[in-house]
Amino acid sequence: MGKKKIIQQSGEELVQEKEKVESQIQNVAQKTSPKDESVKSKSGTQKGRVYIQASYNNTIMSVTDEQGNVLTWASSGNLGFKGSKKATPFAASRISEVMAERMHKLGVKSVEVFVKGIGSGRESAVRSLSAGGIEVLFIKDATPIPHNGVRPPKTRRV
Repeated sequence: MGKKKIIQQSGEELVQEKEKVESQIQNVAQKTSPKDESVKSKSGTQKGRVYIQASYNNTIMSVTDEQGNVLTWASSGNLGFKGSKKATPFAASRISEVMAERMHKLGVKSVEVFVKGIGSGRESAVRSLSAGGIEVLFIKDATPIPHNGVRPPKTRRV
């Protein structure tokens, strides 16, 4: 296969990329879909549920009311992150900040958090959600765990 070429970015390139991502995040946060406005008039709820799905490739957050109706959602790809940067803790914290702003607009004050998956954005998403002014009532890990696993292979006969 040969040697792999490692490309290193300079400090200026990293700062430019960070500014570009933050401007895209602000654009997404400013755009409020008409669905969110209609939901705001329907739901006067103070409580909600946040479902965080953190995989190796992406982080997805959705906010529901007590009955399970989705009020709003966001993913790291939705905010402009591409490739392997979607699964980083930085991307997860940005998603949480955008979701906290949307929840303030919807009137959701306190949430129950359900985290599913084994991605790297699990903890940073919950931390930045509480830092965004949303009261976290409890956190539950809903990651599926196999009880018995798959069937083992047959014994080898030589």
